[in-house]
Amino acid sequence: MLALSIAIATPARAQQHAGHQHRKPAASLAISAGFAPTGDLWIVGLDAQRKLFIQTSADAGLSWSPQRHIATGDDTPAAEGEARPKLAFGPDGCVVITYTQPLSKPYTGLIRMLRSTDGGRTFSAPFTVHRDRQVITHRFDAVAFDARGTLHTLWVDKRDLTALRARGKSDYRGAAIYRNESSDGGKTFGRDLKLADHSCECCRIALAPSPDGGLVALWRHVFAPNERDHAFAPVGSASSRGPARATYDHWAIDACPHHGPGLAAAQGGGYHAVWFGERDGVAGVRYGRLFPDGTPRGEPVRLPDEAAEHADVQSIGRKVVIAWRSFDGQATRWRVWVSHDDGRSFTLRDLGRTTEDNDHPRLARRGQDIFALWRTTEGVRVERVAP
Repeated sequence: MLALSIAIATPARAQQHAGHQHRKPAASLAISAGFAPTGDLWIVGLDAQRKLFIQTSADAGLSWSPQRHIATGDDTPAAEGEARPKLAFGPDGCVVITYTQPLSKPYTGLIRMLRSTDGGRTFSAPFTVHRDRQVITHRFDAVAFDARGTLHTLWVDKRDLTALRARGKSDYRGAAIYRNESSDGGKTFGRDLKLADHSCECCRIALAPSPDGGLVALWRHVFAPNERDHAFAPVGSASSRGPARATYDHWAIDACPHHGPGLAAAQGGGYHAVWFGERDGVAGVRYGRLFPDGTPRGEPVRLPDEAAEHADVQSIGRKVVIAWRSFDGQATRWRVWVSHDDGRSFTLRDLGRTTEDNDHPRLARRGQDIFALWRTTEGVRVERVAP
């Protein structure tokens, strides 16, 4: 089961890397969600005291267990926007939770993991996933088990940029995507492997299952000279050609949009993707199809909401669901676009609204059903949106 996350910023809110690392901590509503093999719905996030918690529901969100705190030692996990705790369920009762632990310098961190071998009843102390321990960027983690039970962790990493700068070179664009693997559910890890150079610095990584039982990744990439579109690559294999270019918005911006993409496997092959960008001067969230190699299949379409942001996508068979939020100047709306014909046509639904603080919408799949989740200051709402 993949636990996916997504964030967004409109061009007016696209941020330079200045000043947002050391703001006074505030209560965060950012969560990740997924269904356990038992059928229970899990969420992971931080409470008002910024303590890591998990919460479960045996009835798909109609009722919830009390929040259960998970010890993180001296860590204070990041949980804002694109940087939020993640969870993944593996075979034989294995559950892992990951998060970014901020370090002393701006925009630096370690990818930390907690591991359970008893279905989440107990968890290990947090440990660092990667071998590189420099005080540099290791942030925006993504984690999932593939169909073979191999655990994959990916993150945004600046070790190559740091090394080049130390040699007096400054022509390296962005950061890089690094990854590693564990064949024993996080007990041990292989070496750090680079998936691609020149990723964007502050956007999340989307993962989806591939037909061969592996995983594929989609992330915001910095294409020469400085177009912040999206790149696609299989997670477990390297290509001499490098990652495929998945989007062609040609959005030239010297800033971090703080908005990663969403990705889901399509029934007939290839993938469904959602992303934010500016195309021909028009900013917005778009949906498009990708071929199995990650290249675009046809022209993307803009979501039917000019203010759409923080979109997520999930699919099962011919059913495709896209969820997002949008602010109309007075309240934030929670909306979904639902397709029953593999993305050829969609129906728009409004699920809720609030004038209070709220998180990015989430989607989670259980069997043939897709559920939408939305956390606000009033709690977590769950709606079954497909079929």
